[in-house]
Amino acid sequence: MASSQETQGQKSSSTPAASTDEPPLWEFVTKNAKQGTGGVGNSACKKTTVSDKTKMRKLEDAYEEKKDASKAKEVGLPCEANLGLKKRKTISNPIKSIWNPHFQRAFEFAATNKIEGYIPPSYNKLRTTLLQKEKENAHKLLEPIRLSWKEKGVSIVSDGWSDPTRKPLINFMATSGNGPLFIKEVNCFGEYKDKFFISNLMKEVINEIGHENVMQVITDNASVCKAAGELIMSEFPHIYWTLYAVHTLNLALKIFCSPKNAETNETTYDECHWINDIHLDAIAIKKFIMNHGMRLSIFSKFTPLKLLSIADTRFASIIVMLKRLKLLKRPLQEMVISEEWPTYREDGTVKASFVKEKVLDDE
Repeated sequence: MASSQETQGQKSSSTPAASTDEPPLWEFVTKNAKQGTGGVGNSACKKTTVSDKTKMRKLEDAYEEKKDASKAKEVGLPCEANLGLKKRKTISNPIKSIWNPHFQRAFEFAATNKIEGYIPPSYNKLRTTLLQKEKENAHKLLEPIRLSWKEKGVSIVSDGWSDPTRKPLINFMATSGNGPLFIKEVNCFGEYKDKFFISNLMKEVINEIGHENVMQVITDNASVCKAAGELIMSEFPHIYWTLYAVHTLNLALKIFCSPKNAETNETTYDECHWINDIHLDAIAIKKFIMNHGMRLSIFSKFTPLKLLSIADTRFASIIVMLKRLKLLKRPLQEMVISEEWPTYREDGTVKASFVKEKVLDDE
């Protein structure tokens, strides 16, 4: 089909702009009816001037830009962009964020307020400007606690621990009558933690708070902490070193709950070794029940209470576990004399007999 096309250079400038659905140059085109069986195809209008062509070129470029801008764009996450950033791990269980009170308040605010046109802050703004402002706000909220240090004094509490990657860390907190305040955490990886290293860390915190405000430094009863505390007292005569009361009680319980058979500890061992024997029997009973699904199922039928696990380095928890076993004595006795007990003991007949004997023993 052949059709001749004539541009209308004389069209008024008041012609409305074309939409993105139809190219704008069709405003300058007139379609003529087909004439005859032959044709010469399309040809340029001889009346079109250079200014007309420039105007049409601008309209065509504006149309293409508007068309590209109207397309949906895929926005990548900051860690996916080519910004040299390391890809961050995703939250293991994002549904737990529903427990966050800030998350709940944000949704409540969005549901009860008109926030049309709101644009969330960018990634870089969140981790720089807004984060710094929030830090300043946190310092402002904690200022009343700091101001009370001059009037009431402050105690520095320090303790060492290891994170999930076994990285050694030392925490420092300041506590007073108005409440505790976290000071800092020190990564001690690759450091030799002797009395000089620990005392230097303590002095940094003391100077940060103001030595005139500090009354005492509290640590555990380890020998290196004790030596570091003595160095602090020699440099600051008004500051005392104090050990954890809980740690001291725990060490005292260790003497009774796990006595060593030594010449210097002979009397204590003779009087208290039975506690350690009962402790070992209690661990054997707990492991036999909890390490097998069917035995644990039988146990759950007789009581809703659970057997407690203990930490190897916390001797007070031994007493807690023995107290729980005493509370469960009757359900345990009912379990070992029930008809179901012999059914699932083929994999440990000797252990099952041992558990039954100890549970039924009234001594």
